[in-house]
Amino acid sequence: MSSDVGPVALPPNQPPQFYRGGAAITALRGTTDERHGHGPEDWVGSTTTLFGEDTAGLSRLPDGRWLRDAVGADPEGWLGAEHTSAFGDSTALLVKLLDAGQRLPVHFHPSDAFARRHFDSHFGKSEAWIVIGTTGADPRVHVGFTEPHSAKEINDWVRDQDAPEMLHALNSVAVRPGDTVYVPAGLPHAIGAGVFVVELQQPTDFSLTLEWRDFLAEPEKGHLGLGFETAIEALDTSGWDETRLATLIRRTGDENAAAVRLLADGADRYFRAERLCPSPALVLEPSFAVLVVLDGSGLLRTEHGSTLEIGRGDTLVLPHRAGQVELAGGLTAIRCRPPLPGKETQNV
Repeated sequence: MSSDVGPVALPPNQPPQFYRGGAAITALRGTTDERHGHGPEDWVGSTTTLFGEDTAGLSRLPDGRWLRDAVGADPEGWLGAEHTSAFGDSTALLVKLLDAGQRLPVHFHPSDAFARRHFDSHFGKSEAWIVIGTTGADPRVHVGFTEPHSAKEINDWVRDQDAPEMLHALNSVAVRPGDTVYVPAGLPHAIGAGVFVVELQQPTDFSLTLEWRDFLAEPEKGHLGLGFETAIEALDTSGWDETRLATLIRRTGDENAAAVRLLADGADRYFRAERLCPSPALVLEPSFAVLVVLDGSGLLRTEHGSTLEIGRGDTLVLPHRAGQVELAGGLTAIRCRPPLPGKETQNV
């Protein structure tokens, strides 16, 4: 099937990372090829590179092209006219499978406005996590400060690399499959060991890492060359009590509809996600999308008459030009999409 017309199945794409993990990705994909299955992150349908890299992180299509180049050559075919009028030839989306084999460091990401000033980028890095698996007795994520902290106090933590104090300052949230967490730009956070997520992000690799010791080779990699005092200007230092935190979290594991909206209100300014369980079939409107099949097997049929068999562990990119797509069979999948044009963030 032409990659310019129908859904395209993508192989694993696991650029090197600084932390352990990847066993859950291997189990989901059923990977046996020794060239794949290594690394805690699988970048799916990616037109984004690792920070400072030329091609690492990019998804390659079966015909050998980078997805980034294919989209750039035909943005309306891949993304649709409304999308390109808002975002040009950017997909405005990065999707990852992320398997935390150890707790990630306390870090945060810049807003669109901060990224424009300091990285010459249209996009910052808001993100969201869809928990699809957990291991261990008490899987958790850590999100937002429980109470306000001054920039001086935070700079002191960073100078001393006081990891226990940084982690203690965050809300600790128990999670299970079906839970979702929206993480706006600036919010400090860390994913705990044993948490496996589908992660949606704006299409950048800007991570500002407060807790760099034992994770990064040098502090400069934590502040991306800005200096920590400047980087912390992008940090949300406010307090997130239980009521405020609840606006970021949804518990969807017990929802059994054929299509379940997964992310909290406000997230759709940056990305959209649904869990799909066709019974027996769902018709999906034309849209650029990334599809992650979590369980079962079934068929994708396009309005142009093409059919593709899909099953557990498959990851696919769907071009807008595929038109209406019917998803059928006994399967569960996550569909990830960019923001709806007109709903995108207007950060200044």
